[in-house]
Amino acid sequence: MTDALRIERLIKRYGSVQALHGVDLRVAEGEVFGFLGPNGAGKSTTIRIILDLIRPTSGAVSVFGLDCQRQSVEVRERVGYLPSDPVYGAGATGMDVFTFTAAARRQPFDARHAGDLAERLALDPSRKIAQLSRGNRQKVGIIQALLTRAPLLVLDEPTTGLDPLNQHEVEGMLREAAAEGTTVFFSSHILSEVESICARSAIVRAGEVVETVDLEEQRRVAPVHVEVELDGGLPAGALPPGVELTGEHAGRLILTTQSDALDGSRAMAGGPARPAPRGARAYA
Repeated sequence: MTDALRIERLIKRYGSVQALHGVDLRVAEGEVFGFLGPNGAGKSTTIRIILDLIRPTSGAVSVFGLDCQRQSVEVRERVGYLPSDPVYGAGATGMDVFTFTAAARRQPFDARHAGDLAERLALDPSRKIAQLSRGNRQKVGIIQALLTRAPLLVLDEPTTGLDPLNQHEVEGMLREAAAEGTTVFFSSHILSEVESICARSAIVRAGEVVETVDLEEQRRVAPVHVEVELDGGLPAGALPPGVELTGEHAGRLILTTQSDALDGSRAMAGGPARPAPRGARAYA
């Protein structure tokens, strides 16, 4: 399978200041990949090199096998991009941005899809962007990127300025895009955001990738606690393999298990026992 994005030994210097120190990354097609690090770590610099907005000092960057510097037009045709601080023309409305994006990419404008996305994010696309709050301007940029239906989405801090409900909605939109085969590469400085949606994440600090983490595997093996309420005592041999009784309070049992054994522990609670009034609940 062709890598959706490949970065090899990427170095960027601004005079005597070195922003990137040999970044290496590979992102598979259809993957949701997080680029996690504090402000100033080099995330936006890397993204701007992918889009050929700035040139690297050395190293190679490719999108679906296309060189991002030598074939930048072809690369941009395959990328939906959200910058960290999008800026729009004076007097433009959200709908103006959406129709302009379609025209610039020589794509038919899907007004129904644009309307659906705007409704999900509670955005009025007929309002002038100059009148919108920071969060609503961010919504315009997110919708603009999603409307491209590009095979690779490159999003720089996509949930900046959004309230928790809209952050959750955006995460759902990105999951849906990935389910349709879109590759999502997004930067963030929020660990919980990356953990909730990404299959893998690179942690970048001071222009270097210090670790690449398989988040799906971590979720699979992470300890999970389950609280259940039984009609009577715990029958002998009732616990499935991989589940331990680690506490008891007011007739409720606390079971600890790995996340891949969670279904078994819930089945045990629903068999000879009855679920707690609010159901068996899992918490990290």
